[in-house]
Amino acid sequence: MIDHLDGAVIPTGFDVPVEPLRRAAHYTGEPGCIAEARHFAALFLHKLRTQWCAAIDARAEDEVLLVVSELVTNADRHSNGPYILELEGTDISLTVAVCDSSVALPRRFPRDPERIGRHGLEIVHALAARVVVERVPVGKRVSAAVRLGRE
Repeated sequence: MIDHLDGAVIPTGFDVPVEPLRRAAHYTGEPGCIAEARHFAALFLHKLRTQWCAAIDARAEDEVLLVVSELVTNADRHSNGPYILELEGTDISLTVAVCDSSVALPRRFPRDPERIGRHGLEIVHALAARVVVERVPVGKRVSAAVRLGRE
């Protein structure tokens, strides 16, 4: 933080990050990758707490981990190759993005409590403030922005 005293800039010794925290991990689709992705996200949330002083309650943490699980599971099941989990966050929000090699865009099915399975994207839309699906040169990227603080 910087204090201003009669126009002078005085460093206080505590610097606030100005760039979002970013991390990425590559997964092959081997058994255990979904659990590894959740663990990677949990460590990322810890870094947000310590480096960004983010106040992340248990509910927000559970929501982020569920979004990670759903997006990574979709990539694991529907792509023909490896996938990348990208996390970008600040003290107020975290974006979870998964890139995979499949060109097939995910489908969000209408709400149906009788349907068994295929609720993943429905869950992600319910938890995220914004969901974006885009084609990239090698497949697609699905991202979901989750608010960390409660308003």
